[in-house]
Amino acid sequence: MPSRAHKIGSLLFCPDCGTLLNLPQDGDTKVPCEQCGYEEPASSYENIEIVTRSHPDAFPSPLRQKGKTQTKVHEANEALLKVTEKCPECGHMEAYSQEAQLRSADEGSTIFYTCVKCKYGWRVNN
Repeated sequence: MPSRAHKIGSLLFCPDCGTLLNLPQDGDTKVPCEQCGYEEPASSYENIEIVTRSHPDAFPSPLRQKGKTQTKVHEANEALLKVTEKCPECGHMEAYSQEAQLRSADEGSTIFYTCVKCKYGWRVNN
C-alpha cells in the first residue's frame, strides 16, 4: 500500500520528507511536494475544514468588534468559506459566503451568504 500524507489538524505533510503540502489548485488531480517530488492525490483535501480564529488583541479596538471566525470547507471541486453571520430567516449564527465583483470596479464587491442550517440565501453589498 503506497504511503499517504500525514495529517495534523487540517494540514497535510509529505510522508517522505515531512514538508507541508500546498492546497490543490482547480483541476489538479495531484499535489506535488516542493521538496522531494512526492505526489499526493488531490482527493486527500476533500471534506477538510480549516478553521481560522483571530486573537482578540490582534485588532485595534474599533476593528476588534468586526473579528469573526472563518472556516474554509474544501469539498470535491468547491471551496466555501463558513463565517459567523446571523441568518435573517432563522437566526442561526453560521453561513457560507462567496464574494463576487458584480458592480463597476470602483465600487465594492457583493457578498452572497447561505445559512448553514436552513439554506436561506441573502446578499450584502460592500
